[in-house]
Parts: sequence; C-alpha cells; structure tokens
Amino acid sequence: MIFMKSRIFFFFSVILFFYGCSASQKIVKPTPAQPVDSVDFATMLEPPEDWHLLDEDFTQFRGISSELAYENVLDKRSPEQEVVVAVIDGGVDIGHEDLKENIWVNEDEIPGNGKDDDENGYVDDVHGWNFIGGPDGENVDHDTFELTRIYARLHPKYSDTDTTVLNARERKKYRYYREIAESYRYEIEKLLNQYDNIQSLEQNMSQADNILTRHFDGEYNYEDVQGMQPRDQQTYFAKNVMNYVMENDIDSTLIADQKKQIYHFAKYGYNPDFSPRHIVGDNYEDKSERYYGNNDVGGPDPTHGTHVAGIIGAIRSNSVGVNGIASDVRLMAVRAVPDGDERDKDVANAIRYAVDNGADIINMSFGKSHSPHKEVVDQAVRYADENGVLMIHAAGNSSENSDRNVSYPTDVLGTEGNGNKETAGLWLTVGASSWKPNEEFVGEFSNYGDQTVDLFAPGVDIYSTMPDNKYERQQGTSMAAPVVSGAAALLMSYYPDLSPAQIRDAVLQSVTTYPDQMVTLPHKANAEPKSVSFSELSASDGVLNVFRALQTAQEMSR
Repeated sequence: MIFMKSRIFFFFSVILFFYGCSASQKIVKPTPAQPVDSVDFATMLEPPEDWHLLDEDFTQFRGISSELAYENVLDKRSPEQEVVVAVIDGGVDIGHEDLKENIWVNEDEIPGNGKDDDENGYVDDVHGWNFIGGPDGENVDHDTFELTRIYARLHPKYSDTDTTVLNARERKKYRYYREIAESYRYEIEKLLNQYDNIQSLEQNMSQADNILTRHFDGEYNYEDVQGMQPRDQQTYFAKNVMNYVMENDIDSTLIADQKKQIYHFAKYGYNPDFSPRHIVGDNYEDKSERYYGNNDVGGPDPTHGTHVAGIIGAIRSNSVGVNGIASDVRLMAVRAVPDGDERDKDVANAIRYAVDNGADIINMSFGKSHSPHKEVVDQAVRYADENGVLMIHAAGNSSENSDRNVSYPTDVLGTEGNGNKETAGLWLTVGASSWKPNEEFVGEFSNYGDQTVDLFAPGVDIYSTMPDNKYERQQGTSMAAPVVSGAAALLMSYYPDLSPAQIRDAVLQSVTTYPDQMVTLPHKANAEPKSVSFSELSASDGVLNVFRALQTAQEMSR
C-alpha cells in the first residue's frame, strides 16, 4: 500500500471493489462504508493540505480522486513505464528533498566535463536546460512585459510620424502602434493610480489608528472597533477605515509589499529602457537560433517552477512533504520564464528541447497577452504535436474570457483572421477550481472560455514544494495545469498502449460535471459580480477526475 498523507481518508473504512489487477478487468469505484461527516465550508479558513487529491464522495472536497485511485486500484498494480514531464518555467530546485529522486537525468551526458557528450547542442545538460542564462553562468532574473518590449520597439519609429505620407501597409502598422501605445499608457496610468490609492490608504490607516488609540486610551481590537459608538466625524471616519482594514487583513506589511510590487513593475516590467537580454548573449533577432543559454536549471528564483514540479511529481511513499500526483515520473527542468514576460524565441526553443530529449508531456504554467513572434512558437507547438508530446497550458490569471482575450501560447496555429488556421490536437488548456462547493467554486482569478479552456482542475490553496526543502500554499492556473499534467503522466505510466491523443481523450471524457452549480464569474475588481452556470466556463463543462480517467483508460486499453 502506498503511504498516505491524507488527513481525511483515514477516517473512512473503504470497501474495495476492484477485482484483481489485470488490465482487462473493470475498475469500479468504492463507496463510503459510513456517512461522511459534513464540512462547514462557510467558516473554514483553509482546506486540508492535500484537498486537491481527495474524492468528493468520501470527503466533500472536490479534488481529483487520485488518492482514492492509489488506495483502491493502483495499490495492486505497478507502473508499466516511466514518463518524462518537462516543466517549462522559471527554474526548479532539483535538490529538493521531495523532488530530487524524480528529477530527469540525461544519461548520455557526463556531468561537469564541459562537453556536449550526447551531441544535442547543449553542454552538460544533465537535468535540463536554461534558455535565459549566459555562457558565463549569469542568469536573467527580471525582464520586461511583452507589451513594453513592443512599445519600446515601435515608439521611436512611429511617435512623430506624419500619417499623411503613409501608404496602406504603413498605415496598418501605425494603427497597431497606436493600439500598443494606448495599452501601454493605460497600464502606466493604472500603476500610478494603484500607488496613489495605496498611499491614501496608508495615510488613512495611520490617521485612524491615532484617533482610535486616543479613543480607547491605548490598544484596541476588532470587537472594540465594532462596538464603538462614534459621536463625531473623526471617530466615525476612524471606525469605517479600521473596519475595512481589519476585515480585509490589511496591515503595514501588506502595504509595504504592494508598494514594493508597484516599484518593481515600474523599474522592470513597464520600463522601456530596461533590457537584460545581453546576459544571454544570443543574436535575439535570429529566431532560428537554438543553441544558447546554460545548464543552471534553477536560476535566481526557482519558487514557481519548484511548486509546479511538486504538484506533478513530488516523491510518493517517502514520508516527507507532499504527494505528487504521478508516481513513476521524471521531471525535466527547462528554464525559459523570467520575472516578467517570457520571450517567444525562448519558449519555442524550450518546447523543442523538451521534445528532442524525450519529454512525453510538457507543462506550461505561464502566459502573456501579446506574442509578436507567434509563428516561431507555433512551429514548435506543431513540432511537439507531430512528435506525440502532450502539451498542457495554464489558462491565465486575468479573470477574463479567453475566447475573447487570448493568453499565449495557444493551440491555434496561425494568425487571427487567417482562414488557414490549424489546431494542435495534443493540447489542453486548464482553468482553476476551488475547494469551496458554492459560488466560489471557480478561482476568482481564473480565465475561462467554453471554446478555449478545455477543463478545470484544482488551483486554489495548493500545497506543494518550495525551494530549500520548504512547502507552501500557492494558487493560480499555474497550479491547475500541473494537476492535469500529473494526471496525464499517471495514465501514461499505467497504460503505455494508449496514444497521447487517447490519454487526452480519457482526461476530457472523465471530468466531473456540475450542471446545477452556479458560480461567480471571475471578473475585474471594478466590475459587477455575475452569477453563471459552471458548465458555461469550459469546453468539457467539468473538473479533472483521475479515478474516472483510469476507468476510461481501462476501457480504451481493452
């Protein structure tokens, strides 16, 4: 029996209905042996650490039912093949205690000898490759947003253009520049407004605190503020401000963090004069160039990629940390995502590297709203698709309809308005679901779209690995995508006779649907909340279910 870290499952005596372990026999889901204790979701502050792995029938948490599968089906079987999952991200801590045994190793490369032993074009790529590092070992940490890069490229050329002398083609380019310039200025204005609002809030907090300290003759708490009866304009103001602050858990640390983030965006993300590309040392204009970078797959900050990697394949049965979804998996670290927007050339090369070095699945927990060299990425996506590699992409965290607002890269190969567009078949786009079975069932940040988002998976309060042998909760569609990547890897490892297309189909055909579930449509902060049916938010209408996917794969495998 595989070691269980679940804090819920041991409360239940589970009846086994799986008869034998041969690939030809039917998988039947067990039922709880006793009534399931009710969960007060309204008062619960955070879910169990492994909620995303749990089964709703046994725990009331809308997880993916992978632990139920391990306990009742896979405990009688062994994986039939090892699956390689490439994590294209900002870096992975390959020495993490709960990851290191599952890190991919390039057996044809001799570590540290400074040679390209396997002649794949990359020197000492033992655990993967870093496309945003230089040959001297220096790495790109921060980078600009793609919008900024486009603006910086076009502004010197078009800012003072006499439009009366432009031909039709040049006018089209000029209109594009105007759209970019308008978007860029909007973002700058929004950033300045955010800073002004934070400054104002900080001043109001300080003023309110001084008033309340005098009013209560010292310290006070939430109950004190709630119970006070203001007798003048000052105390009325102070009560309102402090109620808002306390109810939203705002403190000086949060204020400082927000200021720091705004400063960071101004210094790097939206700064048209900032460019770290010289660090890489490539000819950036040559989009066909492939062999550059270094073998530092961790980079300056492997936080995001390490969390993603743990969701997919943290070591199971080691009594340490967390359980990854896939057991017999190898994690290939491919660094291409900086603190800022990834560049199309690097994304394309990262995909090609993963394909050429044996990846079965590519996880892409990143995205952006502009892709000036989309054709380069499209070629790489097509290459992966033709070579049977399943690509899994996070839908994005903009609370937007992806059918209207594209998050790149996508499975649509070609340019908008081109009637000859094709679609990559081995692609899944994933939105984020929550642990709350109510109107908050969809992550408030998640993108959605009944044409462009294939399915949802848990992406809120996901507990996973962090650098330096640590663990933490994170949320985002960045967490939902690796949940699906881990599930796909699990299916591949137990059903090697199924094609990647069949694995994709098994995932989509097995989702749990909630036809009567109404949810709050993800929206911007200044928009009115709207209630919609959960089934309207993705093409499959549902949430990943590993137990059902195993049942479907079993049927396909006969």
